[in-house]
Amino acid sequence: MTDESPKEEILINVTSNEVRAALLENGVLQEVYIERAARRGLISNIYKGRVSRVLPGMQAAFIDIGLERTAFLHASDIVSPTVAKNGDEVPDIKDMVREGDGIMVQVVKDPLGDKGARLTTYITLPSRHLVLLPFSDTVGVSARIEHDDERDRLRGIVTDLLKEQELECGAIVRTVAEGTTTDAVAADLRYTLKLWEVVQHRCRLANVKTLVHEDLSLPLRVLRDLVTTDVEKILVDSEADFSAMNEFASTYLPDAESMLEHYQRRRPIFDLHGIEDEIRKSLDRQIDLKSGGYVIFDQTEAMTTVDVNTGGYVGHRNLEETIYRTNLEAAVAIARQLRLRNLGGIIIIDFIDMEEEAHRSNVLQVLEKSLLRDHARHQLTPVSPLGLVEMTRKRTRESLQHILGEDCPGCDGRGFVMTAETVCFEIFREIIRQSRQFEFEEVLVLAPQDVIELLLDEQARSLAELGEQTGKPIRLQTESLYLQDQFDVVLM
Repeated sequence: MTDESPKEEILINVTSNEVRAALLENGVLQEVYIERAARRGLISNIYKGRVSRVLPGMQAAFIDIGLERTAFLHASDIVSPTVAKNGDEVPDIKDMVREGDGIMVQVVKDPLGDKGARLTTYITLPSRHLVLLPFSDTVGVSARIEHDDERDRLRGIVTDLLKEQELECGAIVRTVAEGTTTDAVAADLRYTLKLWEVVQHRCRLANVKTLVHEDLSLPLRVLRDLVTTDVEKILVDSEADFSAMNEFASTYLPDAESMLEHYQRRRPIFDLHGIEDEIRKSLDRQIDLKSGGYVIFDQTEAMTTVDVNTGGYVGHRNLEETIYRTNLEAAVAIARQLRLRNLGGIIIIDFIDMEEEAHRSNVLQVLEKSLLRDHARHQLTPVSPLGLVEMTRKRTRESLQHILGEDCPGCDGRGFVMTAETVCFEIFREIIRQSRQFEFEEVLVLAPQDVIELLLDEQARSLAELGEQTGKPIRLQTESLYLQDQFDVVLM
């Protein structure tokens, strides 16, 4: 691995049904973000909720914010005017909220599986260079800014700005603020303060169970959160979103304007760098290593386990050297897959047992170094006596597998298949891909019944728009023997 920062590229694919963003480093896919029109993420959204139930034994409350499931709010996440003298003891939940109360809350974790969203009343409002903390007096700096002089400079800028305006709030300086000017930080502070005024006003007027403030759409969040000095190019295949991103960049991120490019080639944007293939591979349990070894990922609700095996790799020296080389390659692959699959929570990695302490230490160092560019916060522990590496990775949104798949009805939930909705989108993309390469008079789609019914119902409008786009009729045919994620697109 090299110490030189990799060059990044961001590709954004927009359709009427979903938006997908891919982050690449030196042409290799590292992260994928998916936002579907029917199911947008809730993180950072602010609601005026209603306390539906208080649970003193758990020091928590369930809050109705108008979603299918009530959301969860722990006592430690509630702003309280009375804080214990030692600063550690959390006040009793019964002294902070009562059933029926209206309360302003922000989503910090999307609903995952059967669990409702996780909430906090410590509102945060992010901008390009900082995050405003209306209910805190802390001024923090991102841990990714490593130089002490720069950390002190940025902390001093924010502290002085808050004092000048006699503001009783705090802020966190984001990674992208490294090297920025006082004026840029001051502009961000003005923006977030004005936004906070608007949010408070809306909350006062709103009914309970109402969305008060919604976070930016995925393309604009990409600009705000992912663009650093390492990003060289941002390709967008939608003219409307390209224009919106240009306008956003000209207002808040003038340095990013030159990176933006409207992608207009006939080849689908996610076919560049084999992104579609990489997404499909990331849903497989097994990832093959170039050496002949392989890594197995098993994702459960409680944790994710990762198992490393030598496979067909026999090495050139001895068994210990073979194991060591396999583990080194696996460490790099595992770090990338954790980001790509967006695996969070508890993660247990079972590297192949190594006898030499130096080998175990080096493998752990390679894993740590490979995780440095991960946007999610993580914590790594030394190799345990059993030879396992235990780590945690912050889980805020659903994993890629949970977004694209569902429990397989054919195996009683022990595996998963693509949802009918995902298959529909795959069919749309395949029709576009083939129509740009071949001459034809008609399109025949062969798919299982659930997919055909969805195409004729919820996706009928999209199918009609696709027919107008290709200028050819699209005919559907049910294949009862096909599994849910099987289909064929035939040009006739």
